[in-house]
Amino acid sequence: MAEGLVKRYGAVTALDGLSLAVPRGSVLGVLGPNGAGKTTAVRVLTTLLRPDEGRAVVAGVDVLADPAGVRGRIGVSGQYAAVDEQLTGTENLQMVGDLYHLGRGPSRARARELLERFDLTEAASRPVKTYSGGMRRRLDLAGALVAEPEVLFLDEPTTGLDPRSRLGMWEVISELVSGGTTLLLTTQYLEEADRLADSIAVIDSGRVIAEGTADQLKAQVGGERVELTVGRPEDVETARRALQRAGAEEVAVDEHARSLSAPVSGGTAALVAVLGALRETDVEVLDAGVRRPTLDDVFLTLTGRGAEEDVPAGATGADDAGGAADRGRRRRGRHRQGGDR
Repeated sequence: MAEGLVKRYGAVTALDGLSLAVPRGSVLGVLGPNGAGKTTAVRVLTTLLRPDEGRAVVAGVDVLADPAGVRGRIGVSGQYAAVDEQLTGTENLQMVGDLYHLGRGPSRARARELLERFDLTEAASRPVKTYSGGMRRRLDLAGALVAEPEVLFLDEPTTGLDPRSRLGMWEVISELVSGGTTLLLTTQYLEEADRLADSIAVIDSGRVIAEGTADQLKAQVGGERVELTVGRPEDVETARRALQRAGAEEVAVDEHARSLSAPVSGGTAALVAVLGALRETDVEVLDAGVRRPTLDDVFLTLTGRGAEEDVPAGATGADDAGGAADRGRRRRGRHRQGGDR
């Protein structure tokens, strides 16, 4: 749970009163354009960054009052795989076990279990520098699970992966969720949130601008639409009038593509009515269908830009401002944090 989190980098506000809640055993997808504040929020919740204002509780522990207690209950996998390229896959996982003070025997057993679970057994004795990007990302996620955390944070876990590797990672995450893991997932891939998240929070300029299930968010952008493509330029105006007779009040027209789109209620019944109206004309219909809104539509409606577009320079949402410094502190503090665990 996060309440009123504020984080500033000089004149730029990365978090502007951000509040989030993730019920135990559920998945919250946090969506937002580049620079919206997603990574900054994760850094605060995982004790890597101290907020200027607000409070946060993770697994029942106050992030500011007891950061060591939080670190002992969470697992984190970031945008960039935090693995040692000179060590083998086994050695990387054993090192994490040592940082958690699991003991030599339990660390080895847990490493073997996770390497098998993430289909890395054959590469276990190879240096990580020989791994593909997808293999490194799987190893990083395995490392986040070594201590069997109560809460898992995945910050854009599939960024940069090819479609096949992304699907494989989704399967792994789905398996974790089915096992009862509480998960906060930040992502730019809208299909990822649609598939994995129980609920979604859309953030922009460091604050939540909409939240709900995927279906609830989609309903906010106007429901279903009938879409038509006609065969001849002269058919466009006739089709527009037919759509209006069928009850469509606002018809969007693309003259060049000879396509029309209109919000409707009633789904396929509305499409049948439109096609019935068109039968009374000589319009050649090449394609017709009912389209539900997607999370892409939600993004465009709520933020005015796509998920992968950057926040304008000088605006709030400074995930990149100070990001390099935070990563440096994280690398320098890795052993120190492990000792606290």
